[in-house]
Amino acid sequence: MLTDNNKLFHRKKILTAFLLCAGILVLLFGRLVYLCVWEAEHYSQLASSLHERERSIKAARGRIIDRNGVVLADNKTVCTVSVIHNQIEDPERVTEVLCNELGLSEEYVKKRVEKYSSMERIKSNVDKETGDRIREYDLAGVKVDEDYKRYYPYDQLASKVLGFTGGDNQGIIGLEVKYEEYLQGEPGYILTVTDAKGIEVEAAGERRVEPVPGSDLCISLDMNIQSYATQLAAQAMATKEADSVSILVMDPRNGEILAMVNVPEFDLNNPYELPEGTPENISGEEKQNLLNGIWRNGCINDTYEPGSTFKIITAAAGLEAGAVTPESTFSCPGFIVVDDRKIRCHKIAGHGSQDFVHATMNSCNPVFITVGLRLGVEQYYKYFEEFGLKTKTGIDLPGEAGTIMHKMEDMGNVELATVSFGQSFQITPIQLLTTVASIINGGVRVTPHFGVKTLDAEGNVLEVLEYPAVEGIVSQETSATMRRILEMVVSEGSGKNGKVEGFQVGGKTATSQTLPRGSGRYIASFIGFAPADDPQVIALAIVNNPQGVYYGGQVAAPIVRQLFENILPYLGIMRYNQ
Repeated sequence: MLTDNNKLFHRKKILTAFLLCAGILVLLFGRLVYLCVWEAEHYSQLASSLHERERSIKAARGRIIDRNGVVLADNKTVCTVSVIHNQIEDPERVTEVLCNELGLSEEYVKKRVEKYSSMERIKSNVDKETGDRIREYDLAGVKVDEDYKRYYPYDQLASKVLGFTGGDNQGIIGLEVKYEEYLQGEPGYILTVTDAKGIEVEAAGERRVEPVPGSDLCISLDMNIQSYATQLAAQAMATKEADSVSILVMDPRNGEILAMVNVPEFDLNNPYELPEGTPENISGEEKQNLLNGIWRNGCINDTYEPGSTFKIITAAAGLEAGAVTPESTFSCPGFIVVDDRKIRCHKIAGHGSQDFVHATMNSCNPVFITVGLRLGVEQYYKYFEEFGLKTKTGIDLPGEAGTIMHKMEDMGNVELATVSFGQSFQITPIQLLTTVASIINGGVRVTPHFGVKTLDAEGNVLEVLEYPAVEGIVSQETSATMRRILEMVVSEGSGKNGKVEGFQVGGKTATSQTLPRGSGRYIASFIGFAPADDPQVIALAIVNNPQGVYYGGQVAAPIVRQLFENILPYLGIMRYNQ
């Protein structure tokens, strides 16, 4: 028998349990109402996603266009062929058709047709005609989606500048990778509804999210100048049996690059093709090393001893510091002794007595060594840095190499002497061109570049690309003096093979021996600009390891002369006698 107190306690327990259960039911009901009303759309989307299959749609990559509107990198419509295992009704027929149309082995196709997966890609970058034929078979479980493949209308032209894209349409080298964020666009996708077995529900149709195309990139390169410079480089390489030939053409006023040639170039539409005679059994690593060499842009990725073209920098530093004037006189007996080292002039008999202008015209090593020694290590090093030679140019291409120079504390008189005439250190061709441009353009250190602006699909300007410039590299007076001296080098001195009839051209030749010394391998080069009194174009030609005659004045200067003979009128530069 329960006492009254026990009965009361028991009733309270029952009531508490009832209230607790009622509270839980209310909470559950509230949660159910919340999920069914306020979260209904969210969970409906989750449920739908379990029965949706997504196929991506590549965005059309932005084009690369030259300064005159010529398209250098475009897109070609291609197809991606895929199969969906659960939707295939006749696997043998699917295998047969795809083998025949795509030129694939039966083993390869059958393995993918029989694979249990939501979607299996059979082949990408299929030409549109083939894709359309496969679509016409109307095979269940076979999907043909249109896609884009990069296409280069001019094959090898500017290959190491433009670069190329991979199978995923992303940039690999060159401008294609440097401007990836502008060019790539945003991919879209196709959503189709499937049942529990993964078979598409035809009545549900499909949902598409269209891709957003990338922006077009307008660059400073001129296809006509690039084409002609490439012809000259290929001709020089063949006639001189050289290892390679590079030509750079730039507007010294703003750093816009009009041409950048590195012969031999490669086929942009088939960038993984190896040279004829390559062994078939090479390893993957060996193949990649070969390709890296083929793709390498010598104008920015490689350094070299510039030789006598670097005397322009020594002359400018000497003039700027007051260590020399155009009227300063020197005597060259054919050599100069620095500490315990006898350094010869290229003219064994010597140049005798001469002023600084004629010493530059004669490219006299002892005179430039003397100027360097007058400056001294600390002051010369200061100008080396102030001219920007210790930093990279900032060109808008990947992989720019830096200058390889002695540390100041490791430089003695002998090292200073050799640097003064362009030996015992290394710079890139683009660094030399940019530094000389800053000396002859009034003293402004420009940033060499290709990118000018980006455009949308309708041709509207999205962004104008800007680059830094540093003024006061040299004084206006020093710049004017250097232009006059270098014009005399071409009109009357060692650079006379760079002379162009009817135009005032300034410039400097160089012949440097590659390491190790005594190897018999030389680099012939010439840097020239025009008009000499108001430079609007500057060019550098470099011939690596020419056979036979190897002097810069005889091998490289004629290349720039021929280039200028054609492009100066093309650029609207008037002859001085008009």
